[in-house]
Amino acid sequence: MTDIVDELKWRGLFAQSTDEDALRKALADGPVTFYCGFDPTAPSLHVGHLVQVLTMRRLQLAGHRPLALVGGATGQIGDPKPTAERTLNSPETVAAWVERVRSQIEPFLVFEGGNAATMVNNLDWIGGMSPIEFLRDVGKHFRVNKMLNKDSVARRLESEQGISYTEFSYQLLQGMDFLELYRRHGCVLQQGGSDQWGNLTAGLDLIHRLEPDAHVHALATPLMTKADGTKFGKTEGGAVWLDPEMTTPYAFYQFWLNVDDRDISRYMRILSFRSREELEELEAVTEERPQARTAQRALAEELTTLVHGAEQCAAVIAASKALFGQGELAELDEATLAAALSELPRARVAEAGLVVDLFAETGLAPSKSAARRTVKEGGAYVNNVKVTAEDAAVAAGDLLHGRWLVLRRGKRNLAAVEVAAG
Repeated sequence: MTDIVDELKWRGLFAQSTDEDALRKALADGPVTFYCGFDPTAPSLHVGHLVQVLTMRRLQLAGHRPLALVGGATGQIGDPKPTAERTLNSPETVAAWVERVRSQIEPFLVFEGGNAATMVNNLDWIGGMSPIEFLRDVGKHFRVNKMLNKDSVARRLESEQGISYTEFSYQLLQGMDFLELYRRHGCVLQQGGSDQWGNLTAGLDLIHRLEPDAHVHALATPLMTKADGTKFGKTEGGAVWLDPEMTTPYAFYQFWLNVDDRDISRYMRILSFRSREELEELEAVTEERPQARTAQRALAEELTTLVHGAEQCAAVIAASKALFGQGELAELDEATLAAALSELPRARVAEAGLVVDLFAETGLAPSKSAARRTVKEGGAYVNNVKVTAEDAAVAAGDLLHGRWLVLRRGKRNLAAVEVAAG
């Protein structure tokens, strides 16, 4: 099998490590027990977290043993944000979010066999510790001048808001996590994003002070960005979440389908489990025929299946095709149809009425006269059926699930109408 470090580098998943040669040897000699932490500061992970979750999966597939840490303690504090103090959530809220985040991580890892994964919660060792114990046993080994130089702390010190002692202390808690996992599980590698480098090395420093014979490592993956300079995983509607109630499987699929051509090759290598040969073939197709969006479709299908399952993926693909006349809209279940239509310009009306009125109401045509021209030219469709009469009206029986209409102008321009009295 390909050396896992070489594999991570080829995929663009290796930003830096504390000692690459030592890490390479440890992974080659393996198996290595490693961990990655996720703070439940929201009720769901978002697509930015997929980089870490899927990197854990790669390391486990290479024979190593993952510890997935969901921070029931650190989630009550929060890693310092670059510009402002976090809003603290109640312990009860964080506890509920711990379970939700655990359930999102678990499907990606294997919990049986010789390198079975383990879920851990740092509330187990931090929750019962007194302030005196924390200051004597942990705080004693950190140097404030070094803590001040951490990127996240330095940025906050330069901001108007400054930084509270609570968030300043976060790196002590993460350092303590690594020490505890080293002692409890023999964990010798911490994995995280490059923006976490200061927190990763805090754990290494603490272990080296208290366990001088330990050989431990840190591995950071690069931060993912978009070619246009905007933040990866963000859309106009906000973050793209893994929870289907917060981001529908249809919207999730569409996010990947709409990835910029300049980004798709990089995203494929980082997130896909296809082989090098398959990825290089997809990259070549993208370069030759970018308009086909072959790579985007492949990544959208793979990740939607991974996150939401094959059945949901098939449903959203069917919906995507049906909207553009390549399938039967009436065969889509109501939830999938509603999710698909929520991504379109739409209007809510008390009764359906004339087609030209609906085209104007949704903005699919700038005016009723323009809508009539569209009908006359043969470019108006309702539920994928061509409208041939300028005075055509929609009947109650035309409504999908008794509620929806899909309007289309030409091949690509879509809008939705929700008919709801009152």
